Amino acid sequence: MNQTHTKSTLLWGATALGALGVLGSYFAAGPERFWANWVLWFVLMFTLGLGSLFIVALEHLVAAKWSVPVRRIPERLATLLLPAIPVGLIALCALPVLYPGSRPEAAHHPILAGKAFWLSVPFFSVRTLIAFGLSVLGLAVLVGGSLKQDTTKDPAFNFRARKFAPAFMAIFALVITLVAFDWLSGLTPEWYSDIFGVYVFAGAFLSGLAATTLSVLYLQDRDRLEGVRGDHLYNLGGFLFAFTVFWSYIGFAQYMLMWYANMPDEVLYYKVRLTGSWRAITIALASLHFILPFFALVTRDAKKDPKRLRLVAILMLGAHVLDVYWLIFPALGAKPYFSWPELSFALFFIGGIVLWVRGAMQKGEDMPVGDPFLPEGLEFRL
Repeated sequence: MNQTHTKSTLLWGATALGALGVLGSYFAAGPERFWANWVLWFVLMFTLGLGSLFIVALEHLVAAKWSVPVRRIPERLATLLLPAIPVGLIALCALPVLYPGSRPEAAHHPILAGKAFWLSVPFFSVRTLIAFGLSVLGLAVLVGGSLKQDTTKDPAFNFRARKFAPAFMAIFALVITLVAFDWLSGLTPEWYSDIFGVYVFAGAFLSGLAATTLSVLYLQDRDRLEGVRGDHLYNLGGFLFAFTVFWSYIGFAQYMLMWYANMPDEVLYYKVRLTGSWRAITIALASLHFILPFFALVTRDAKKDPKRLRLVAILMLGAHVLDVYWLIFPALGAKPYFSWPELSFALFFIGGIVLWVRGAMQKGEDMPVGDPFLPEGLEFRL
């Protein structure tokens, strides 16, 4: 008990220390850097929650049985959407500072003038509110209904969730596309990619998978997921492996097509990321997000090895942070920023995320005990 209390105190202390650094960074590092960090962590929180909710919806969509015993984990992680929404509302203050399309001079820009209405602060804000509202709707139906089923044991929820899942996939596609094109590529609105939304989806889904895998292993270590076996872990590892490859394929395809076409307005996006100090970060991103996890999970046994899965899940979450950093910070200039302001934001938001998830892990049963397919899921064998 004392050890748990000590860890909790240290976590709260690190979060509070990070909050002080976040407040100080606005005046010491300037508004551009402050808001770039704020948008970075908003996107990370929101995509992590949205990716986890996608996992829940996917199970209902395909009527998967093997994942029922671990479904409560991504349901709990999906509640990160709730704290991400106020963070996103605050992030709207970054529009005049970071986003060229929201400034008055955009009306005189040869490219941005045609996108003036879409990039304007009012319409940007409306789209953001719509995305938040749709996300909360998905959370209420898929997660709220599942928690109620723990006590009601009503199988009607499964039918409702299965009917809602296709609609949620359309909602998810809209929301993740708005996040990709508004909050990320909106920093360089002269640049455009048809598959950028798919790239951001791959990262969001991977982060949700990694957090789900890490949380499953955490609860298993505390004997809270009795019946979850290596076969369940193997499927989680298989998804991690597959979508590591998918993320890499989409990222490389986007780069290759633009490199081949060699259009000035397209290659500029990659030029800044492949020169100077950003080149090393790009190489690190490729290594951490693809090369290392690919070879770590390429064998069958590795996909159900708890130690290997834990290391890869932590690596993937770190790589997701680096990925979003790589997408956002080049808009500030040719030089990467990483010092005490970035560390302060990391302490504050990581501490807050861990505290939220730790609280969420105490709500409801560890498995969806009211789901009639739970026994079949526990009997799953490869």
